Amino acid sequence: MAEKIWFITGTSRGFGREWAVAALDRGDRVAATARDTSSLDDLVERYGDAILPIELDVTDRDADFAAVARAHDHFGRLDVVVNNAGYGLFGFVEEVSESEARAQIETNVFGALWVTQAALPYLREQRSGHIVQVSSIGGISAFPNVGLYHASKWALEGFSQSLAQEVESFGIHVTLVEPGGFSTDWGGSSAKRATPIDAYAEIHEAADEARAQRSTTPGDPTASGRAILKVVDAETPPLRVFFGEAPLGIAKSDYEKRLATWEEWQPVAVEAQG
Repeated sequence: MAEKIWFITGTSRGFGREWAVAALDRGDRVAATARDTSSLDDLVERYGDAILPIELDVTDRDADFAAVARAHDHFGRLDVVVNNAGYGLFGFVEEVSESEARAQIETNVFGALWVTQAALPYLREQRSGHIVQVSSIGGISAFPNVGLYHASKWALEGFSQSLAQEVESFGIHVTLVEPGGFSTDWGGSSAKRATPIDAYAEIHEAADEARAQRSTTPGDPTASGRAILKVVDAETPPLRVFFGEAPLGIAKSDYEKRLATWEEWQPVAVEAQG
């Protein structure tokens, strides 16, 4: 199989780093972005010229376009573009400040949008490529205490499903990867937390207990590296793919309830049409 050229955002840790390593280990080349490229020094020492570290804050649109152009000019093409940079914002909807909400959307939605827009002219010209958007089971289902995070991932899901239809004739694939709980730092130091409101104390406690029950067996980020290679190597890659065992059950339960409600209220829907 011919080597692939990757552009991956958020490679300092988590999925971004594991996927970069998986690609490099098999002989692919990677443009790896991070806010602090010193976090990539060990990978540069290990893989040499196969990795191109690029300092990048994905919320800076001009910097996104410059980074993608630099990667393309350096390697000569782009095959896989992975929008992985992002973080979780914890807080009930009433608790989240304007600045916290805007920052969440700027990173998780606009960051991915700008990188996608920057890459598309190159992929269209070569009439090939694969855009991988790191979403979440939280991109199709929702739980308390992460409402703005869900909003960001639902937005990512929406524009990516439209995008897939817009670029299919150019030979460009789009895949939304929807992980469940993994042993990454998503809920740790990389996360942001809103100031809690006392009135929600009991509901917070219940939400935390429910989240703990959903995450009893977190996935292995290293194994996800092997999985992403299968996705990008597929002749017909999926628009959506879960990573981890739990998401399928969550999705089935959620969508069964949605369908049942829509069916129950269909007479009202028909009445509303006039």
